[in-house]
Amino acid sequence: YLCVLSGPWRVTFQNQCALRGASILLECSYDYPSLQFVTSVKWSKVQHISNSLWLVSLDSLSSPPQFKYVGNFYDNCALEIYNLRPIDEGTYYFSFVTSLNRWRSKTPLYLQPSIVTEGEMVTLTCVSGCPTSTNVVWFRDGHPVPKPVFQAGREDAGRYYCAVLGQETVRSNPVALNVQYAPKKVRLSLSPSGNVPQGGSVTLTCSSEANPLVSSNGYSLFKDGWFLSSGEQHTISDVQPSHSGLYHCQAGNNISWRGVDLMNSTKVHLDVWYQPTNFSVSVDPPQVAEGSSVNLTCSSAANPAAVNYTWYKRTDDPSSSSMILMGSGSVLTLPSLEASDIGPYLCQARNSIGESFSAEVLLTMTEQGWCQSHIVFTRQSLHQSGTKQKCSGKLTRLFFLQAAVSSQS
Repeated sequence: YLCVLSGPWRVTFQNQCALRGASILLECSYDYPSLQFVTSVKWSKVQHISNSLWLVSLDSLSSPPQFKYVGNFYDNCALEIYNLRPIDEGTYYFSFVTSLNRWRSKTPLYLQPSIVTEGEMVTLTCVSGCPTSTNVVWFRDGHPVPKPVFQAGREDAGRYYCAVLGQETVRSNPVALNVQYAPKKVRLSLSPSGNVPQGGSVTLTCSSEANPLVSSNGYSLFKDGWFLSSGEQHTISDVQPSHSGLYHCQAGNNISWRGVDLMNSTKVHLDVWYQPTNFSVSVDPPQVAEGSSVNLTCSSAANPAAVNYTWYKRTDDPSSSSMILMGSGSVLTLPSLEASDIGPYLCQARNSIGESFSAEVLLTMTEQGWCQSHIVFTRQSLHQSGTKQKCSGKLTRLFFLQAAVSSQS
């Protein structure tokens, strides 16, 4: 016991060691000269402020403990602290004021919480107070504990008490065992779950089981192995195909497990669905004579893949529709090319998300010295290129999208 005496003035208490998460009663007693009465009492804690030590009352601390003064204004200065935290460790002083004077303990009380980490050895010790040795049994949350020495696991957390064998109804005061452990069952979830359409929104949320809990900044999100962001949640408000990939979470709470500080979730695939785009249209063979066979092939990038292709030929005939249906399938075959077949073609691709058209490709015919010209179209701009060349002794006839121009030799 640590005692401070000054004549009849006295404060007596004992240093304490307690488990994190437990409640502890700091026993304390005090005395003072007769013919006085106590007007106020106070518990304070030493704080480092501006490189100096200061006594700060418990209720004025920036992060005060959960405490209750259970003493009185006569001789008992006991203090109870609940749900102990590492930050509660430190040096405490008790002071009181009487009707004629004031007094503060000269020697402090030191409170030291102990932390049990998963994997560490735990020894349960019971002091019965009996003059002879006795057989002691242990209980955790009402269930028998087979051995008083064990390697702590998270399932061992609980309230322990001991009793003399054969007198189990007479129990000791319970002591809470709080087992800290690294994140387990780290999980990444998507909301909404399943496939996400292009332009939609998706939220990725990390979660885990851990003690202490993983803070928001303790989570990290990765895409295809590359760091993406920190935090428990990450929202993509305008989902694009480039967001597709494998995502996983990483969690840490400063507790390691078998030398590993950060725990990973399983990988989750974000699958972005979008309508057909990035068309490729080709003509085979590129130069076709009248009466020959030609194949027009259409392909596109889509998720899910396009399930239907439709071919159209654009016409300038004002008496009919601007586009004529020519067939279906990714390959359009014209078995015997005729003059009426030449002109601009385009394909339409469709999947469950939507449908879209390719750019146009110009089908031409080599007949009596006519050769094919090449035209390149994009959605942003229109490029036309043609090259004069000899073909069976005559110059090439060039076909363009808006006009056909012929040159005579």
